[in-house]
Amino acid sequence: MTPSLAQSAQADAHQNALEVRKRDIRFEADDGFPLAGTLFEGDGQKPLILISSATAVPRGFYAAFATAAVKADARGVLIYDYRGTGDSIRPRSWSKRIGMADWALHDMPAAAKTLDAIAPGHPMVGVGQSYGGQALGLSGISDRFARYGMVAVMSGYHRGLDDRWAGPRMFLLGVPLSLLFRDMPKWMRLGEPIPATVFRDWARWCSMPDYFFDDPDLEETARFTKVHTPILSLRMTDDPWGTERAVVSLMKHYDHAPILRRWISPKDAGSPIGHLGFFRSRFAETLWPPFLAWLLDGTEFTAGSPPTQ
Repeated sequence: MTPSLAQSAQADAHQNALEVRKRDIRFEADDGFPLAGTLFEGDGQKPLILISSATAVPRGFYAAFATAAVKADARGVLIYDYRGTGDSIRPRSWSKRIGMADWALHDMPAAAKTLDAIAPGHPMVGVGQSYGGQALGLSGISDRFARYGMVAVMSGYHRGLDDRWAGPRMFLLGVPLSLLFRDMPKWMRLGEPIPATVFRDWARWCSMPDYFFDDPDLEETARFTKVHTPILSLRMTDDPWGTERAVVSLMKHYDHAPILRRWISPKDAGSPIGHLGFFRSRFAETLWPPFLAWLLDGTEFTAGSPPTQ
């Protein structure tokens, strides 16, 4: 056995032997909303990882990746549900409007604070899929992250997508339905139910050419220019929503952050990926290792190819 193979075998054995401790937790946002999360811990000393999910995607979707991250020596990983979604259930006594911006302005900072408490001051990195990458700029806590990995993070402006039915489905069906229900029905196939008020915010932003940057009431968009965190932006070439123009339209607002952009194709991954597929366990041996190496160690990410524009 050559030295490189021996080292690889030892690394695999070490990873398989690592114990991953998993527990569900409850914590509160700064405005008192109760949130649900799952904390994964091990004995590694590499950075903590906060994972912020895509819209209408429950935290459990990221559990396999979180486990792999701890086995790659992450100190701990937190996945969580935004308010009004998953297990972050709206209390009966809650009378305030739930807005989509609340996920970034209140929930993400609360999750980061909760994760920080298990190892105060320990290095932390972040992962954001779709909305979870948009949230970094709005949150005001970007300086807490040593690096931030963004997967399928793009502007939601409907004319920037390759899904021609996205606009009609959202505006002609979704918005009227949102006036009838407190939470969007699951049969709409948006994913898990989200508050109807969140859906209307989302639809309004998706009708604007520059997405929520055109919303005069969302002053926190000014925070994007203050982000200096190194970012890895991954786009899947078979993603009908995360088109090149949609990704470029959003990422241009992180204008003071060093950004590495890589486009990942089904050929690179070994199978179709789409908008949400990156975190499915079938990519544990192909896409996850270089992504985790960049997150945890700052190792150069060379998978895929650079963008064409």
